[in-house]
Amino acid sequence: MATDREFQTQRLHNGARPALSLPVLLLHFLKIGAVGFGGGMAMIALMERDLIVKKRALEAEEFLHGVGLGQVLGPFAVNTALFVGNRLYGPWGGLACAFAFMAPSVLIVILLAWLYFSFNAVPALQNAIGGLGPVVIALILSAAWSMGRKAVRSWPPVLMAVLALGLSVLKIGAIYVLIGAGLIGLVAGKRILSKGQQQKTAHRDKPRTPGAGPAATAGLALLPVVGTAAGGKSLASIAWMFLKVGCVFFGGGFVLVPILQQKLETMGWLTPREFIDGVAISNLTPGPIAVLATFAGFHLHGVPGALAATLALFIPSLILMTFLSHGYSRLKEGRHVQDFLAGVTPAVMGMVISAAVLLAPGALHGPAGWGLMASALLLLARFQWHPAWVLAIGAAMGAAGIVR
Repeated sequence: MATDREFQTQRLHNGARPALSLPVLLLHFLKIGAVGFGGGMAMIALMERDLIVKKRALEAEEFLHGVGLGQVLGPFAVNTALFVGNRLYGPWGGLACAFAFMAPSVLIVILLAWLYFSFNAVPALQNAIGGLGPVVIALILSAAWSMGRKAVRSWPPVLMAVLALGLSVLKIGAIYVLIGAGLIGLVAGKRILSKGQQQKTAHRDKPRTPGAGPAATAGLALLPVVGTAAGGKSLASIAWMFLKVGCVFFGGGFVLVPILQQKLETMGWLTPREFIDGVAISNLTPGPIAVLATFAGFHLHGVPGALAATLALFIPSLILMTFLSHGYSRLKEGRHVQDFLAGVTPAVMGMVISAAVLLAPGALHGPAGWGLMASALLLLARFQWHPAWVLAIGAAMGAAGIVR
């Protein structure tokens, strides 16, 4: 199996841009995890812009396959980060990318949970966060346009994308939409669904796994925050409960909310008021709503409880996604797998657009909101501004009360 240096040399020899080094890739995921407000699809949009369009770390089609595979179990944005890292630097690289991606949100939730349980109030950040909504809509639409130009270039995939968009707006589970799209791909075949797409140029080398390489695991630089254990719950009992929930974590972050509500309130680990505030705090962070587990774990056993709950919840999906990513190279060469993925690819794009459609009613209020969304879309798509600057403008306008 090729070493990392051999892999990079081969890519350069074939005329491809060099892959990102693992430390640089981890920094990219730390940055995305820190500024990716707006939920999973907003995170996917940032990954697509930074890693696929600008850095060309993976083929666009392969990235869309990773997004589709990530929908199977657990938070798909975290799974996609793992997929990218695994494709470039093997299983340990994938796990390192997933942890780097999650680190900012976990640290923010630990800090906010400490403030909440110390002062019994949610920090007053809603105004600034409210200004991010229109920018998030623009970011998702910009990513959908960028992906669509590469993946949807004839009427059959357009129909697939529109069908997936409609089903997703009707809130049909993502896993059912993707399986249905894949089955249509098996029937129609890749030749029909991929007709009109740009062929991969010969100078682009296929990304491959160069071995585990220097698997630098992202360590969490924890803040010196110590929580008070609620009721003396053991770390083992906390981890076991969240591990069981992680095994049935299908359908995205908001599916997790009713499951955890029933578990935590029945066991007396959170009061109804604390649970509602925990959901609000989870939505104030850039990461997936699954960091609600971090909030609950902190209340039960301080920082160790927060880390134990978070890791236990994510372990099942991280293990499954590692196996799927590792076997992707072999599986995708099969004709039936290619047909299946040819159906999944345009469906993922339709699901990305559906996220903007579903978020729009709660994010776009009045002329100011629509104006900010249109301006942000222009800055992102036409002038190629970095999303962090556009998000900062939205937050400032929200804090000033211009956008609500």
